[in-house]
Amino acid sequence: MPRTQKNDNFVDKSFTVMADIILKMLPTNKKAKEAFVYYRDGMSAQAEGEYAEALEYYEEALTLEEDTNDKSYILYNMGLIYASNGDHDKALEFYHQAIELNPRLPQALNNIAVIYHFQGEKAKEEGDNDAGEALFDQAADYWIRAIRLAPNNYIEAQNWLKTTGRSQIDVFF
Repeated sequence: MPRTQKNDNFVDKSFTVMADIILKMLPTNKKAKEAFVYYRDGMSAQAEGEYAEALEYYEEALTLEEDTNDKSYILYNMGLIYASNGDHDKALEFYHQAIELNPRLPQALNNIAVIYHFQGEKAKEEGDNDAGEALFDQAADYWIRAIRLAPNNYIEAQNWLKTTGRSQIDVFF
């Protein structure tokens, strides 16, 4: 049974009905519509914390989806799942794939920076200051890219860049 038939709350049912109407009206091919259904079901499963199920839907959506921009969002969501489960290396892999397809995805750039910053803190806690600083520099590079794309976002990152002397320009927004 498709996930969309399992939704039992009003909001999910309303979203599903609206998405189905829009999907029927869109001038796209059958394969693109199928990819969207899998993507939508993946988002629904992810929202409910059913990560394994969500990954299965996303993987199926990737096999059907041809649009690189849409694929980037699928990969981004897969990265979110791996990051939330603590598999940062796998999350980075998916975020980087998303950026390769869509370099204008600030949320993926931000999440990469967050992981590098976290890894930098861990390295410093373990006494490896050089590795920690190198990871902080990587985080800074990705945050700067994200901020350039979305200058009104990532205020904490902007403050961190300024206080650590890693900002290349004084004001981002």
